[in-house]
Amino acid sequence: MDETIDANCLSDALSFLYDRIDYERNAAVPARSQGLHLNRMRDLLRRLGNPHHRLNVVHIAGTKGKGSTASMIASVLVQAEFRVGLYTSPHLQRLEERFVVNGQSCTQQQLVDLIEHVRPAVVELDQQRAANDCGLTFFEITTAMALAHFDRESVDIAVLEVGMGGRLDSTNVCHPLVSVITNISLDHTRQLGNTLASIAAEKAGIIKPRVPVVSGVVPAEPREEIARVAAMHNSQLLALDKDFHFSFKSPVATNSPLLPQGTLIYSENGDGSAGTTGQDRRLSLKLGLLGRHQAANAAVAVATIGRLKSLGWAIPDEAIVQGVAVAECPARIEIVGKHPWIILDTAHNTASIEALIAVLNESFVAQRRVLIFATTRDKDALGMLRLLRPQFDSIILTRYH
Repeated sequence: MDETIDANCLSDALSFLYDRIDYERNAAVPARSQGLHLNRMRDLLRRLGNPHHRLNVVHIAGTKGKGSTASMIASVLVQAEFRVGLYTSPHLQRLEERFVVNGQSCTQQQLVDLIEHVRPAVVELDQQRAANDCGLTFFEITTAMALAHFDRESVDIAVLEVGMGGRLDSTNVCHPLVSVITNISLDHTRQLGNTLASIAAEKAGIIKPRVPVVSGVVPAEPREEIARVAAMHNSQLLALDKDFHFSFKSPVATNSPLLPQGTLIYSENGDGSAGTTGQDRRLSLKLGLLGRHQAANAAVAVATIGRLKSLGWAIPDEAIVQGVAVAECPARIEIVGKHPWIILDTAHNTASIEALIAVLNESFVAQRRVLIFATTRDKDALGMLRLLRPQFDSIILTRYH
């Protein structure tokens, strides 16, 4: 439970943060070469004592699935009895949700302390910035807060989710143990490019020299781009459908109130290529997250855990089995009610809508379906609704603030 803190102190701290430019809420995100760069992030962290230099990091990019994959990796590591930091975005209800240690969000008092910790450095950089520099953004500051929090909490390892893109994302100041790219599809095209190859190039910007990469990217065009960047950096690449594989058994759709868990069969080549163990590996896992697309994310998570094991991290198979089974990722096909089923999902492009529809059709029995739908102006609302309309008996369009 949060300690009681002064309401004015909390309001002042949050106002300082929310007054910053917030590209999560502002559709006018600058294009790739404008406004977003890492120099001011490095300057900020240097003034804070470079907390990221003291952290072991797993760094995760991707168009979709990176939050779920991050949650599963963190869950497995917690089950292996490590102290684990997890940084994801955006939050659903409370800012504190972004800063998690062993499944627990930071407290309000910790949040205020973190804001006050970074404020002097932010103000100092504001005073020094050039006239055409927009200054530190909301996400840059929260990333610095996360790194400081995990350093203060002495985590064994931190799992960091990229906010957008990868190459210019504020999380890309880290030097990870493993870089992860979950998948590639068309999204944020104004900022990242309008082809899968150009988007893949931005995501592949998280790849560091001689740091192993795990990729869940399957389409040929972005897959080849990621392989090219990995080779350029002499980074071992472990790729889905080449070095590791999965199959998925969907749950039988019934009227049972039990969670319709699917089963993942994970396998890994035993030839020692791409840094694999040199032995055939096969695991059968119950999924805590719903759907075939989450099985793909889980396979990427398990492959990443395998890379950590090859680097000396003691992670038993029991931790993998339990961690994947209990992993949670709010608002990713989240069941919030039964009798009738009430499902909350933050799908915001056609690829994630297709995944949602597949789960609904394979896992749930319903005599009547009602959809409540809202999205932001920069999303493909018509494309999403074309897919959703045939699946529902009625649709309620609404808006949020």
